[in-house]
Amino acid sequence: MNRRRIFQTILSLIAICLLSACTSFSRPSLNTLAINPQLAAYRSVTGFDVYANAGRVHAVLTVTQTDKRKVEILYIYSDDQGRHWSIPQVIDQGANNGMESVQGNDIQIAAVGDHLVIIWQATGEIPGMGSFKTVFSNDAGKTWQAGANPTGTDNDQSHHDMLFDQQDRLHLVWLDDRDENGYQGLRYSRSSDYGQHWELGQTIDASSCSCCWNRIILSPDGRLSVLYRDMEYRDMALAQSSDAGEHWQRLSTVGEFNWKFEGCPHNGGGLSQSDSGKLHAVIWTGAEQRAGLYHLQSETMGQTWNQPVAVAPESGAFHADIAALANDRVLMVWDANGSDGTSVWLAASEDDGEQWSEPVSVSSSGKQASHPRVIAVGDAWLVLWTEKQPNGGKRWLTAIVE
Repeated sequence: MNRRRIFQTILSLIAICLLSACTSFSRPSLNTLAINPQLAAYRSVTGFDVYANAGRVHAVLTVTQTDKRKVEILYIYSDDQGRHWSIPQVIDQGANNGMESVQGNDIQIAAVGDHLVIIWQATGEIPGMGSFKTVFSNDAGKTWQAGANPTGTDNDQSHHDMLFDQQDRLHLVWLDDRDENGYQGLRYSRSSDYGQHWELGQTIDASSCSCCWNRIILSPDGRLSVLYRDMEYRDMALAQSSDAGEHWQRLSTVGEFNWKFEGCPHNGGGLSQSDSGKLHAVIWTGAEQRAGLYHLQSETMGQTWNQPVAVAPESGAFHADIAALANDRVLMVWDANGSDGTSVWLAASEDDGEQWSEPVSVSSSGKQASHPRVIAVGDAWLVLWTEKQPNGGKRWLTAIVE
């Protein structure tokens, strides 16, 4: 073989390696709180939420003990993108009177600086229903105080999500049936003192699906966007506010499947925005002949969306989330039924959602893994989910994807 041919062969091998690096991922390392001896007393994680701010990842979990069914609320944090976690702190003002927040209607946390707010749905007089309870901390979680109910009422309140904006105002969305007409509506409230008091209580959409989670995100220009499931058609919808929550409008349908369904799929969606300004959504529909999980993009800040693109259409993909990093990188996560149980999968894009890597499974084989979440943490993604154990409980696992 002459030198020129050797050189061409080397160039071809380099090109193949570069192509492979752009389209596939090695299996990410897994960290699990099950190895933390502080959690040995807890039988199961029944729900969780995660929030990143200023280099710290905050997490809140609802757990049950090994010897009783009592639910407790734990707060933990990580300063290295989720590789290691603090000793769990029990929130004393927690679920002493019962807890309705479970996976799909999870307890929620938001943080800015040393200020933390946690909200969950407590059990009311009627089993399966209840109003919100809140706690806040102004010293980075060292101490906690009971906060006010964001809604000002005691009616049934659930499926909430919240975030802080650039001016440290806390924005909250949730579902309730305050009009007692037999269906829920999407509601909104805001706090300007880190969850101690609430203002601007109002309705975003008077009729929505009753048991699907909502997602709220913040754009660099301060615009608030909420992804939720509508009622007339059970398609996903997008509402926006461009004045810090003072006014809202239903902007668009995110995937027009015209799905008519009288029940509830217990399945929300994921929403994120990339550096280019493009919105990314991942949603599920049960529409006939089109049932499945889909990714959609909007280059008009949610006014219009591209045609839905099926995500792993043969896998039975169901619950999902999505998060964008810098430089047009986006990651989708979802769970899917398989022959040996339910698994958590992920796929990544390096060109702002135009092309995606082959799906990679990150959960344990043969386990019932479900309800994955993903957030951007620095230059990586943190993926979180639960897996059912032989004792019937669930443990909480995480994976770093770089």
